Amino acid sequence: MKASRRLATAGAVAATAVVVLSSPAFAHVSVQPEGTAAKGGYAVVDFRVPNERDNASTTKLEVSFPTDHPLASAMPEPISGWTAKVTKTKLDKPIELHGQKISEAVSKVTWTATGKGVEPGFFQKFPISIGALPEDADDLVFKAVQTYSNKEVVRWIEVQEDGQEEPENPAPVLTLSEASEGGHHGSSAEASASPAAAEKASAETAAAPADSSDTTARVLGVVGIVVGALGVAYGVLAGRRRTTGPDA
Repeated sequence: MKASRRLATAGAVAATAVVVLSSPAFAHVSVQPEGTAAKGGYAVVDFRVPNERDNASTTKLEVSFPTDHPLASAMPEPISGWTAKVTKTKLDKPIELHGQKISEAVSKVTWTATGKGVEPGFFQKFPISIGALPEDADDLVFKAVQTYSNKEVVRWIEVQEDGQEEPENPAPVLTLSEASEGGHHGSSAEASASPAAAEKASAETAAAPADSSDTTARVLGVVGIVVGALGVAYGVLAGRRRTTGPDA
């Protein structure tokens, strides 16, 4: 009995230690793709911002874009209670991306609360479409600055070094996946890059199941009519046999 109690106590302590040690990782500002972020394509990513304070709200988020792998496009998704501003900077030397010369790139995106912001006990996602993603990188580092309503500023700008412990205020890192075999962009990337293409793809996708369902309904309707007709005919023949009798 004592042994089981000791084991239970040890297990509880270990579980508590795991929660305590792992909880700070969930409190960091992070970035994750909605789906995949393939090299050479476009992606929608979410910057996730938790509120780490009990007596203040997060009212501003500034995200600096990588300079070693410039991104030409950034389109924030509208968020109720927030404004978004995209800042672009002229490049010292134009670069070529997918056959196009780019003379300026996104340097920073700033979200500012127009209301209460991210209150204590909550977190907020800031979705944004970015691209074209580099083909010669495995990940992108975005440095973020989080401002609270009490004027406190937390800088998530420390870069994780290989073989080293995670820094206290790590910068958000977006991991890129390999490009699809069919090309650099892929269908989802092309849809993100072109709103018209996205609308067309959506319409075609919606139409396909509808056409299939309509065809199936027609086939089932015809089968039902045939079965019904056979049933009526069988009923008529059976009635005639009962009326005439076996000796007729």
